[in-house]
Amino acid sequence: MPEREPEGQDGAGTPDGFQRLWMPHRLAYIKGENKPPVAEDCPFCRIPQLPNADGLIVARGLLVYAVLNLYPYNSGHLMAVPYRHVADYIELDDKETAELADFTKRAMTALRAAAGAQGFNIGMNLGGVAGAGIAAHLHQHVVPRWGGDANFMPVIGRTKILPQLLADTRELLASAWPG
Repeated sequence: MPEREPEGQDGAGTPDGFQRLWMPHRLAYIKGENKPPVAEDCPFCRIPQLPNADGLIVARGLLVYAVLNLYPYNSGHLMAVPYRHVADYIELDDKETAELADFTKRAMTALRAAAGAQGFNIGMNLGGVAGAGIAAHLHQHVVPRWGGDANFMPVIGRTKILPQLLADTRELLASAWPG
C-alpha cells in the first residue's frame, strides 16, 4: 500500500495543497535494478525456462511467447517476445516476424474477451534512447485501453491503479488465449 503524505505537505513538509501517494517499490525500476548487464542475465531469455505461472507467461508459441509486464501501464499489459535474443526488429527472420504479428493479434483477441478492452496501444521501444527498459531483447507491448482509463491518478498523481494481481490477470488471459 502506498504511503500518504499529510494533505498539503510535500516531501519536505512544506504545505502546497497536494496530496501525495508514495510508491517506493517503483524506485527499483527507475534505478534499473534487475536489468540485465549482459545477455546471459536477460530476463526475457530466463522467463521461458520457468513454469507459466511463475514466469507470468500467458501463451507459448514455437518462436514467440506472450508474458505480462511486471511494470504494467494498465491491467493486462503484456508483451510478445521472441525466444531468440535479438535487439532490433530487423534482426527477426520472416517466421519470427509472422509469429510476433500473430501473437499480437491473439493478445488483442484475449484482452477483448477476458477484459473487454476497447482499444490498444501497441508498439516497440527499440534502444535505450527510445525508452526500452530491456533494450538487448526485442519485445512488443500490447497495452489494453478503456474509455476513461487515463484518469486523474496517472495524470495528476503519477500513480497507476491496477485492480488485479498479475497472477490473476495471467490466469484470466491464458484462459482466453485463442487457439
